[in-house]
Amino acid sequence: MITPHYSEELLSKARRIKLLICDVDGVLSNGQVIIGNHGEELKTFNIKDGFGLKSLMKHGIEVAIITGRNSEIVAKRCQELSIKHYYQGQQDKIAAYDELCEKLSIQPSQVCHVGDDLPDLPLMRRSGLGVTVADGHWFVREHADWVTPSHGGFGAVREITDMILESQSALKQLHREYY
Repeated sequence: MITPHYSEELLSKARRIKLLICDVDGVLSNGQVIIGNHGEELKTFNIKDGFGLKSLMKHGIEVAIITGRNSEIVAKRCQELSIKHYYQGQQDKIAAYDELCEKLSIQPSQVCHVGDDLPDLPLMRRSGLGVTVADGHWFVREHADWVTPSHGGFGAVREITDMILESQSALKQLHREYY
């Protein structure tokens, strides 16, 4: 069995996580927006990421979305995954972040924020664990606590959820549920 190797520093930060906040475009999707002939917007989401997010919630870790864009597709995906906390059209992502932490009584040190580009960097830096995806902007990768092996929209969020569950001794329990 191949298991990833995580540094003790990364696992230590991940053990404290009670809230995972994700950006959407470039993190939960591959960053492409497809506009149909009638103006409809299309995105793709990875099923593995969705399973990972549901697994986190099942183990008592809150999941939230903070994104700068507005999209019916994102609202639908959040509803499918039972993500209760999603903030769209957030030009000031810090205000949404602060509101969410206060609402959930969570300290920034207990937050993992996943982003891929410069507007995500302030949230990553104020969080206890700042993560970006393999194809995140180079400056964001340079300042992240961890860079996933996979690109955004291609299972990167699942890698993050597995790492958090592993750090909190819950991943083997999840695996046993299916084996």
